[in-house]
Amino acid sequence: MMTGKVFLVGAGPGDPDLLTIKAHRLLQQADVVLYDRLVGADIIAMIPEATEKLYVGKAKSLHSLPQDQINSLLARKAKEGKVVVRLKGGDPFIFGRGGEELEELVEEGVSFEVVPGVTAAAGCAAYAGIPLTHRDYAQSVRFLTGHLKDGTTELPWDELVHPSQTLVIYMGLTGLESISQSLIRFGMRPSMPVAIVEKGTSSEQRVFTSTIKDVVGVAQQNEVKSPALLIIGEVVTLQDKLAWFSA
Repeated sequence: MMTGKVFLVGAGPGDPDLLTIKAHRLLQQADVVLYDRLVGADIIAMIPEATEKLYVGKAKSLHSLPQDQINSLLARKAKEGKVVVRLKGGDPFIFGRGGEELEELVEEGVSFEVVPGVTAAAGCAAYAGIPLTHRDYAQSVRFLTGHLKDGTTELPWDELVHPSQTLVIYMGLTGLESISQSLIRFGMRPSMPVAIVEKGTSSEQRVFTSTIKDVVGVAQQNEVKSPALLIIGEVVTLQDKLAWFSA
């Protein structure tokens, strides 16, 4: 039996120009590409027409393939001797389930490489004009997911209300009300600045700034849709001054 190889590749947050050179090269060389919902059409268009392309994306409660079947499919394609690219939005090791998929490949004896991508936190913040750290405002930054494996938004709230810290919450739109209420309950001041970055780095990017108290209403009024990233902290006050990207 021939054994191929799996390349776990980060596609970045949307703008195809943010692909790494290695990621672009592998897309040209792959026999098969398994891609997620958050990989933009412009990036899919870079894949040669003859390459087998398989959509394995997930939306809330709507999975084209369950995770265990994706894991098995990766191993099976590699064991057929194929060069397999598993293409994920952002970075595969930051809330991308990349580790789960590689664990199965290890068990199946399939070789792999990991190609990092620009994670949504870095890309969306940069394109929104919000530095995640700043000597005057934030000396640390914390990445969190607003959607846990069991569907809750139970996070270590007492650790998150901290001066000079930026919070970046992935997949936080569904639980936005719970997130805002919990942070205030654990001591965050209601006027803490918040930004919502919708479809960051893409031609459809929208950025809304608010406070933790009013952010739910702002999201509803503007009909914000996923994918959207939350940035919470004093650094958000710089957005007006540093915004540079116009879609």
